Amino acid sequence: MLSRVPEKPTCLVELLGTDLIGLPLKSPLASNEVIYVLPMQNILVDKGTGIVTSVPSDTPDDFIALQELVKNQDFRVACGVKDEWVFPFEVIPIIDVPSFGNKSAEKVCFDLKMDSPDEKEKLAKAKEITYLKGFDDGIMIVGEFSNRKVQEVKPLIKEKLLKADMAVLYYEPQEKVISRSGDDCVVALTDQWLITYGEAEWKQKAIECLDKMNTFSVEARNSFEHTLNWLTSRARSCSFGLGTRIPWDEKFLVDSLSDSTLYMAYYTIAHILQNGNIYGSDNSYIRPEQMTDEVWDYVFCNGPAPKTSIPSTVLTKMKQEFEYWYPFDLRISGKDLMQNHLAFCIFNHTTLLPKHHWPRGFRCNRHLLLNSEKMSKSTGNFRTLRQAIEEFSSDATRFALADVGDGMDDENFVSETANSAALRLTKEISWMKEVFDDKSSFRLGPPSTYADRVFANEINFAIKDTEIIMMLPCFEML
Repeated sequence: MLSRVPEKPTCLVELLGTDLIGLPLKSPLASNEVIYVLPMQNILVDKGTGIVTSVPSDTPDDFIALQELVKNQDFRVACGVKDEWVFPFEVIPIIDVPSFGNKSAEKVCFDLKMDSPDEKEKLAKAKEITYLKGFDDGIMIVGEFSNRKVQEVKPLIKEKLLKADMAVLYYEPQEKVISRSGDDCVVALTDQWLITYGEAEWKQKAIECLDKMNTFSVEARNSFEHTLNWLTSRARSCSFGLGTRIPWDEKFLVDSLSDSTLYMAYYTIAHILQNGNIYGSDNSYIRPEQMTDEVWDYVFCNGPAPKTSIPSTVLTKMKQEFEYWYPFDLRISGKDLMQNHLAFCIFNHTTLLPKHHWPRGFRCNRHLLLNSEKMSKSTGNFRTLRQAIEEFSSDATRFALADVGDGMDDENFVSETANSAALRLTKEISWMKEVFDDKSSFRLGPPSTYADRVFANEINFAIKDTEIIMMLPCFEML
């Protein structure tokens, strides 16, 4: 709820959604002078206000909803929709999308043979296609920003609407968020410090860094490229929890996701600062207040020698440790962190550290399914590594894990695969024992046949290839 007095919402009126149907409105920058509030079957009633702008030219949901109103008289009657609220209106092209034309929603819905709002899977696929293509490659064909790319004019149109007092800033979660206590989460519009990751020069540095990184898969690289291009302002502060106070505004803490993206640098000198103790409070000979900005700049950014009471030998040792271990060759993380934590890591490294200390590689792990379903303790579909080994044996578990799939799709551990591997391995062991028991048939002496030489040669090739892979700074498990 919006309010002119922060944190004190005022109720202006109470009404039902049906009370709004047919309400004549004027929409900012719209071609039509008057538009009407109309029903839509697949609106999420538990997200936002339940009222959305309809763009049937480029939004599959809106196009299908409009077609439902046009074709289904019974639906119009049931919702109390008059014909004059629907039939005078046609789809108005506003964006030209290469290969989709200027009515991308209509084109994609036709290609997918979709004509009902009940076809949820097809609608989700259609939205994925049109939204990404429209934002990346779409060209505006109406208004003062005509002939310019959508991703370029989107912030300009937003700024224009805000300056003209025709819009207010509104925030909502990208998808449903459940707290650890089981409650639905909403966005609270409060004071907060932000980091502007979308700044042009900074973004270019991040892209340059990514171009030289090893992401181990095309899918991961594409995801990172997409994220770096759309990432804009993100929170860098929070008002509660554990963390460091923001120096210039100490009522806020540094957001954990913002300051955790450079901690790999801290790893390199943690043993010195903490003197071998994880807490470092009892036996460390360096106090927190001694680690000033000048000291950090000297250690991490090759700054001038600081004026400090820290012994010069310790300062030199910290600098040597950091220079030896950085940059990191490989950071292993989950694919769900590609759009935040890992992207922030790239941005923060490129703005704080010189190029030769920028990250060299990210390996993003997939989520692990169990028998094609999400692992969950509440449903009982859950198994630890130890349980898998106890049930199937370590070797059979390795076989099943090696068969979980490739790319960025979620891995699927199948119990039947592990069971089959255990049976095959058991048979193999039995066969080996039978062969070994019949020692009278064994050949003695050095390898002498052509088959012996081929076998030895193949083994040598495998050893050489393994040595080459293991010598690389970042290697992928084979």
